[in-house]
Amino acid sequence: MERRVGVLGTGYAVPRKAVESSFLDEKLGLSAGTVERKTGVRRRYFAQRDETAARLAADACSKALEAAQLGWNDVDCLIAASGTMDQGMPSNAALIHGELGLDRFSVQALDVNASCLGFLAALDLLSWPIAHGRYRTVMIVCADLASCGLDWKNLDASGIFGDGAAAAVVGAATNDSAILASKMRTLSQGMHYCEIPAGGTRYHPTRIDEPFDPLTLFRMDGKAVYRLVADMLPGFVSELLDDSGSSADQIACVVPHQASRLAMEHMKRRLGPLGDRFVTIFPDYGNQVAASMPTALHLAIESGAVERGELVLLLGTGAGVSVGGMVLRY
Repeated sequence: MERRVGVLGTGYAVPRKAVESSFLDEKLGLSAGTVERKTGVRRRYFAQRDETAARLAADACSKALEAAQLGWNDVDCLIAASGTMDQGMPSNAALIHGELGLDRFSVQALDVNASCLGFLAALDLLSWPIAHGRYRTVMIVCADLASCGLDWKNLDASGIFGDGAAAAVVGAATNDSAILASKMRTLSQGMHYCEIPAGGTRYHPTRIDEPFDPLTLFRMDGKAVYRLVADMLPGFVSELLDDSGSSADQIACVVPHQASRLAMEHMKRRLGPLGDRFVTIFPDYGNQVAASMPTALHLAIESGAVERGELVLLLGTGAGVSVGGMVLRY
């Protein structure tokens, strides 16, 4: 299971407009403090009409590349692991590739989509060709604009989201960095618990006899997701730690997907002492879909919450419903 692959540099980007919960209180006609009290989010960032996910992704990639002290000549592959699409076709990776002007470089581009677990899935999948010499260096980026698909009639679901992007340069380790173990499990009985029905061919306007616009909005049954994964989570983490050959007390920090305040509180309780080591950025960024986990990882590295040689547990759930985790020696 161990792969001698390391995170060489990280970066993140957010839209220029920060939206305070107090602004949403006023906009939605709610009493002061309602949005923050109900969602746990103080502020989040919403993209304006001239800001695209590809542009945010390009900014995050440039910062990660600078942190790694590398150039695009050193990168073999660009992976877009976003949970949302800029458009139906081509891939997010192609749009980001174009935004960065990479046509003059030999950088392959493709998407890996695992909803909110996109970063974890891409890191897991791409670590194998890196470890075996197929690629020298890979750029993984997640960029999601959740704000354009929110149903403000449902504050519990809509008020938790924000927009953003984060990237990581990943390459063969020259130090003790390694992926010690990874695991993902999909429980497709929950495939409709978190969804945006429109966006593909199943609910295309030419193929349905119902209003299209409501199908473009995000729907979530958070309680159903929790019931589905709660009981399996401790055992899942225990198996992951066993696979990695490490114990819970060796984990320096847990970087979870920033799903919601309630989801993370439940996860903390289920994981016992590990819950005290959670990296929580949710109050200031909200749930940024796939960008949440790499943003939290970047901020943990930047703040010194995790240092070289320490073990990090990446952990989360995503639409599908999937549960994923990884033990990474940073």
